[in-house]
Amino acid sequence: MNRRKQYSSFIKEQAKRLGFLGCGIAKADFLEEEAPRLEEWLQNGYHGEMRYMENHFDKRLDPRLLVDGAKSVISLSYNYFPSEVQEEGSYKISKYAYGQDYHHIIKDKLRELLQLINDEIGEVSGRCFVDSAPVLERAWAEKSGLGWNGKHSLLIQKQQGSFFFLAELIIDLELEYDEPFKTDHCGSCTRCIDACPTQAILPNNTVDGSKCISYLTIELKDAIPSEFKGEMQDWMFGCDVCQDVCPWNRFSQPHEESLFTPQESLLQMTKRDWQELTQETFSKVFKKSAVKRTKFSGILRNIDFIKE
Repeated sequence: MNRRKQYSSFIKEQAKRLGFLGCGIAKADFLEEEAPRLEEWLQNGYHGEMRYMENHFDKRLDPRLLVDGAKSVISLSYNYFPSEVQEEGSYKISKYAYGQDYHHIIKDKLRELLQLINDEIGEVSGRCFVDSAPVLERAWAEKSGLGWNGKHSLLIQKQQGSFFFLAELIIDLELEYDEPFKTDHCGSCTRCIDACPTQAILPNNTVDGSKCISYLTIELKDAIPSEFKGEMQDWMFGCDVCQDVCPWNRFSQPHEESLFTPQESLLQMTKRDWQELTQETFSKVFKKSAVKRTKFSGILRNIDFIKE
């Protein structure tokens, strides 16, 4: 077995041991196909008020500008599909935000993986990325063979569906690279397009982020435009509609990450409980949660907008 293959096998074994669902490796190179797509998406204003998407255009397309001497992009997936969901008829939050903030949990695992690589192979430099830097994570995941981008723009894996986080480890070590995933298994299915409450998913496999409920309830800091009144289907933080209707998610299995387990009180809260939410309860229930990103005032804004 040559060294590159040996190192790649070791990395994938350790990733699995750390609880990652999948691990694929691609050569760190310029994303030629993605460049015109990203440019067009930005020109169409599909990023709404997410001005940060306009920054670091070159870095988004070339990981070698993020990590000196980068040779490999290791893409990893981490399951967050819950075993229990919120009570029917309540205001809803995205399943990914049920437990503790994934950024910290996954980044710790990436750091551990990088340390294991150093212990086994020698000095390897790199950086860990969890949805918080100019990295086109879905493009790299597809390039490393983890799955394909569905019509809703999320990565789908045949045996796991799409309820997982993506993360990257960009390192200056040459490895054996996986074959890109080139087959689109969505076919003629349009369930996510048809089900999207705000028509944010366009027929050409593009998402108008400025219409997405996740954007409206989390990223948008101003008032939610009145045109979406009555269209939010009780989503107050994020939205899972396009994933809930996807046929591939019948294969989703509950995660085994204890830190993603929600507080029982969160799942049992009714609409009245949410409407009577205090700063104290918000701080207690979402102490280490990604929901804190929208702040107490943001949750109140969202509830006020969607309540009848």
